[in-house]
Amino acid sequence: MQYEINLIKSLFTPLETEILHSEQWSVTAKTYSSGVASLTIHNSLGYVEVLPFMGQIIWDANFCGHSLRMESMFSEPKPATLIEDTYGCFAFHSGLLAAGCPGEGDNHPLHGDFACAPVDSAKLIVSNDAIRVVSCCEYLKGFGNHYLANPAVTLRQDSSMFDIELRVQNLSKYASMPLQYMCHMNYAFVTNGKITQNLPVEAFKLRESVPAHVKPTENWLKINADIRAGNRDANSLEGAEEFDPEIVYFADAVDEMTKEAIIELDSQNGTVFETRFSTESFPVVTRWILHNADQKVAAFALPGTSRPEGREAARQAGTLIELAPGEVRNFKVTTGIKEK
Repeated sequence: MQYEINLIKSLFTPLETEILHSEQWSVTAKTYSSGVASLTIHNSLGYVEVLPFMGQIIWDANFCGHSLRMESMFSEPKPATLIEDTYGCFAFHSGLLAAGCPGEGDNHPLHGDFACAPVDSAKLIVSNDAIRVVSCCEYLKGFGNHYLANPAVTLRQDSSMFDIELRVQNLSKYASMPLQYMCHMNYAFVTNGKITQNLPVEAFKLRESVPAHVKPTENWLKINADIRAGNRDANSLEGAEEFDPEIVYFADAVDEMTKEAIIELDSQNGTVFETRFSTESFPVVTRWILHNADQKVAAFALPGTSRPEGREAARQAGTLIELAPGEVRNFKVTTGIKEK
């Protein structure tokens, strides 16, 4: 059995309201004091909280008593058109006409046009063993691009893993459109965490470019030199409390290494965070680590169609997708706390 619930905006008020309840599920809706609408799907092991009308940002995810979300300065989501104005979420969609940090020749915002995009509609799809929230966003620019994006989150019964999906269709009748996408999951920092993956040990290489928001310090330059010299392990968070500004690694052409990438972050208490995805869809993986008094994050696996260094860098590298008129691309990432 399957049925749908349209998420009309009048369901979202300052008073948190349960809009669905069963033995296995609870779904609640509310608006924050900032006015941002929030939908939380609970199962027996935890919950996923999404912002269904703002880029379908995943604000928080908490399973088995562990919050997956980075530590940040934001106590609640803020109304925003730029992701840096509400940068405290667990995950967002970086893209879609461009993604990542704008570089030379770029004029797009940090992480692109879609991260905080206003959503036209959203709905719940309830089945026997899963609940899925799907948003719908049409991007339309006179004399420009025209696409339809459907981000979705699916949580299954009694599971601590969930799916993050995105469907993109070029609605132009004659023109191709650039497509650049990264599923940007901001996992919480894990002291002395160990990262394992079904990729070669040497797959992750230190980022060589320095984006505009990174202001190098003497210690940061030394850390970079140590990494290049092989004195620091890209697969370990030991000593990563010094990573301020951020340290970033890239793994390119992972589709030539494995069909499905499985990357895990092991904590000292036995909890294992896991991310898995098709490398045909996501041939590049980014690792982003930052630790300071305001922000702590260990984004151990950010699957992408290219490096997040802007559209022009992707074009030059040959990793910018040109989506033909009417063409559809589907992306899926499964993430959460590994199930034993």
